[in-house]
Formats: sequence, structure tokens, C-alpha cells
Amino acid sequence: MERVLQVAKSVLRKEGEALIGLSEKLDRSFVHAVNLILETKGRVVLTGIGKSGIICKKIAATFSSTGTPAFFLHPVDAVHGDLGMLRGDDTLIAVSNSGESAEVLNVVSVVKSFGIPVIGITNDINSSLSELSDVVLLLHVDEEACPLGLAPTTSTTATLALGDALAAALIVARGFNSEDFARLHPGGKLGIRLSKVKNLMRTGSEIPEVSPDTSMKDAIYEISSKKLGGNSLK
Repeated sequence: MERVLQVAKSVLRKEGEALIGLSEKLDRSFVHAVNLILETKGRVVLTGIGKSGIICKKIAATFSSTGTPAFFLHPVDAVHGDLGMLRGDDTLIAVSNSGESAEVLNVVSVVKSFGIPVIGITNDINSSLSELSDVVLLLHVDEEACPLGLAPTTSTTATLALGDALAAALIVARGFNSEDFARLHPGGKLGIRLSKVKNLMRTGSEIPEVSPDTSMKDAIYEISSKKLGGNSLK
């Protein structure tokens, strides 16, 4: 049991240290990436394979929910017809830790021929992805936190955090506020918490009305017909 705790603490420590290191090494390339996204008239498209692809999906979801329309494009599907989803005014963010993932490079090469700008997220400045990208964001990860040093752990955490940093910077740059956020999150508990009273309250003919002389039967019918039962806001 002690060994298990030691491994867990080591993973968390290594990943935490990697994020601190990444924050300290952010440079003007990050600003260039933010400006490129701000200038994008279309959508931000993210692509990556394997674990990087999963991280791309989360980054795309965060972008979309905070005012930057984005979606994930699987690199294998892309070269089998889904490249048709792209428009000339989009921007591509390609993620590959090694910068040599063949599936990702295939997509980037074709997208470049479309004249679409590419932001590359990688751990190797000398990689093929870096050479193809208009802007390169380096992860600066020295080692994976996995005990074997093989499974994507620190690198995917760093990529996810870098995506969050981009989203946060874009929120500020766009002046995106809580009301904008609420418009994109009308459902669930979060949607209710962000809603204003005026958006939830019933008005006019939606409000059940009865006189002091109305029978209990008719009063219950009036309430039921206006759908104001106890579960109406749940």
C-alpha cells in the first residue's frame, strides 16, 4: 500500500512540476497563437491521434463553451473525406507530442495546401510538425510521469493545461463574460445557477389565478393546467 501511495504522489508531483515549468517557459509564441485564433473568421479545428486526440476533444469543447467555435477532427477520418468539413477561414491546431505522428502530419500537409494556418502543439521544436506549423507551442516535458516512462501522462496533462490557458486568454481578449457563458449553458444545474429570475419566472396568463370562492377542485385544476407542479423547475 505504501508503494502505491508513493507512485501516486510521484505522478502528481511530476505533472505539477511540469505545469509550473510550462508556465515559466511560455513566450511570445503563445501570444501569436492567441492572436491567430482571434483573427479566425471560421472555426478552430483540433486534430490529434490516440491520447492526444482525446485531449483535443476536451480543448475543442472548452473553446466552444467560452466563445470560440471549435470542433475535433479525427486525422484518419480527415484524409478519408472529412477534410470537407474545413473552410478556408478556419484555423487548425495540430497536437503531437513527438511531432512525428504520421496521421497528424498527413492532415497538416493537406490543410497547409488549403491556405489554412496551423498552430502546432508538440514537445520537439525540431519535429516535422514544428516545421509545418505557422506557430509552435512547445510543451517542455522532460519525462512522462508513468512509472514505465512510456504512457502519455505528463505530456497529455501539459497539453490539456495549455489548451485551458489558450481558452482563458481568449475569454479575456474577447471580453467574454458570465452572461455570454450563461447563453451557451442553458441546461443542467449550471444553467439554472447562471439564469436570471426574469428568465425563470412565469408572467401574465402563465400564472394560475383563482378567486377566494373557487372550489379546491377548480383551484387544483387551474394550477395543473399552468404546469406549476413541484417538479416544473427540476
